[in-house]
Amino acid sequence: MTIQTIAILMPGDMGHAVGRALREHGYAVITALDGRGEHTRALAAQAGLRDVGTLDAVVAEADMILSILPPAAALSQAEAVATAMRNAGRTPVYVDCNAISPETAKKVGAVIAAAGAPFIDAGIIGLAPGKGAGPRFYVSGPDIAPMLALDGKGFSVIGMGDGIGEASGMKMVYAGLTKGTWTLHTAVLLTAQRLGVTGPLLEEFAHSQEASLGTMRRMVPFLPADSARWVGEMEEISATFADAGAPSGFHDGAAEIFRLLAQTPFASETRADMDRSRTLEDALAVYAEHMPPRANCV
Repeated sequence: MTIQTIAILMPGDMGHAVGRALREHGYAVITALDGRGEHTRALAAQAGLRDVGTLDAVVAEADMILSILPPAAALSQAEAVATAMRNAGRTPVYVDCNAISPETAKKVGAVIAAAGAPFIDAGIIGLAPGKGAGPRFYVSGPDIAPMLALDGKGFSVIGMGDGIGEASGMKMVYAGLTKGTWTLHTAVLLTAQRLGVTGPLLEEFAHSQEASLGTMRRMVPFLPADSARWVGEMEEISATFADAGAPSGFHDGAAEIFRLLAQTPFASETRADMDRSRTLEDALAVYAEHMPPRANCV
């Protein structure tokens, strides 16, 4: 089939940039903003996405739907789109690009298949289009040709096997390292803060762990802006590890770190307006205020 109109659900930080890139490469890009907040509406406007209002309207126009939203909403979004497909009598290609476990991807795929639509499993790795080299979309499923046709249109598309869950599995193990490491760094530093040894620890890191310290300074102060939506991703990674027979507690702990960071005042920031002058030491002082009481304290 010829893909001419692509829907982005929903145009957040990644979604709006993907939509903008596709529009710049000649595609008509639509979205549905009924019930969405002002931040999402502003991002959609910046990207030049056309708001058609409802999911029914999306399904009536789109040749392909890219679902890019927090992982906790992936299944419910698919169910809502499947209902819209039945209402409209149209079955555009549905691509789940969310950070979900292989098992969740299979559930989403089953919902879409039951509505009679083609389904592609996808996992996004990298920064949004317009930032650096752009992201890579790993894709898998029985027919991934519609996504492979988008390769080079602001991002790379890399085909995997024909199994639903392979692309999601790739995303899970990759993010298990990246976001898992950032949360481990945060947990180590918060423990040092609680023990009163942050200064000496950072001095030792500067001496013997220079690369890790650089990552800490670059990432840890700015995690709260994304922390609320990354809780669900860590839970999906934990489930993926458990299903594979690997220890899952690492990423249960990572989810707890993101829950803590989501309680801090910095969580109200966005990537566009966060205070980039904030130091690691400044951030740790605030994070520590939101830690639970020490186990040996009454």
